[in-house]
Amino acid sequence: MSSTTLLRTLQTGHVGLNVTDLNRSIDFYRAVLGLQLTHEGTDPERRYAMLGRDGRLVITLWQQSTGAFSTGTPGLHHLSFEVESLDEVHATENLLRGLGAEFAYDGVVPHGEGSASGGIFFSDPDGIRLEIYTRAGVDETPAEAPTTGAPTCGFF
Repeated sequence: MSSTTLLRTLQTGHVGLNVTDLNRSIDFYRAVLGLQLTHEGTDPERRYAMLGRDGRLVITLWQQSTGAFSTGTPGLHHLSFEVESLDEVHATENLLRGLGAEFAYDGVVPHGEGSASGGIFFSDPDGIRLEIYTRAGVDETPAEAPTTGAPTCGFF
């Protein structure tokens, strides 16, 4: 029996992220993604927070790290969230600019030359690379894809 037979309803569950400052990360993810704090572990040795939306757990934050996110070691490349419209991408970009977020590129970036999909590429307070993208409408913007010959994820 193949795994496709066994896992017919497979989909991504929540994502767990290590952070250095739980309160700062809770504030960031609530502001940017509109998540609600659903549960928090306050034991000083095991601090964590569960953030969700519409009754579904989306992100669990674990305060158990020091330093900043490293792109040079195996693990997470980037975390991506899809929205329905280019207007939502632009609104999130404006919010992030107000929060002082660091962007990989200025403005909305297409996933490839002539691609209708694309988004913004930025980092959270710990340097974790994030993307907010939409599937349509980006081909109408004047931006060029920063990577040729490969799909652009904004962090290639």
